[in-house]
Amino acid sequence: MTTPTTPASNSKIPAITVGLRPFDPRLAVFGRLSAVSTLLATVCALPDGEVRLEFLLEGRIDALRVPEAEAPPPGPLWEHTCFEAFISAPEGESYREFNFSPAGQWAASEFLRYREIGHTFEEENFALPVKSARRKDRLTLTAEVPPVLLPASPVLRLGLAAVIERENGKLEYWAVHHPASRPDFHHADGWTLRLDTRLVTQ
Repeated sequence: MTTPTTPASNSKIPAITVGLRPFDPRLAVFGRLSAVSTLLATVCALPDGEVRLEFLLEGRIDALRVPEAEAPPPGPLWEHTCFEAFISAPEGESYREFNFSPAGQWAASEFLRYREIGHTFEEENFALPVKSARRKDRLTLTAEVPPVLLPASPVLRLGLAAVIERENGKLEYWAVHHPASRPDFHHADGWTLRLDTRLVTQ
């Protein structure tokens, strides 16, 4: 279910906010098995063509491994706590994958079709600000994806997700919708959101 809302900045830009749910439904039973109590994602279009993504995680943050700027994690970002977006045009097989780390790092790749990578976007060649803030019971992350990194379509199909690393190193997989028998953020049936980037209030 999607809910029209506005971003935290109250900028009156149309936005969509959704709740992410764990692949293992047992994790969502009163938060007893997961340190995460709430995980929300918001997406909106900005006047200059960027797409803003905001993630809000509430729960026992001290029970999670959260990468920090002073000690970024080794290896792929998705092997640790990170927030993700899969973006494509409404039609066609190609799509873009974005990973955002609370440490401030990001990674992006273009796929020609399901899990067939075309090329990656080098971080040093593009301005893609990633900001995060951490408190005892809350973790937030905001990223603004420039138009040059987005599919060339005014309407975008999106899948929003997150990988959450527990203190013991085990991973949880959260998404708006899990369409497969195993966690698979690349599965297009999980990209349930539509964003018309022309719907911007100046």
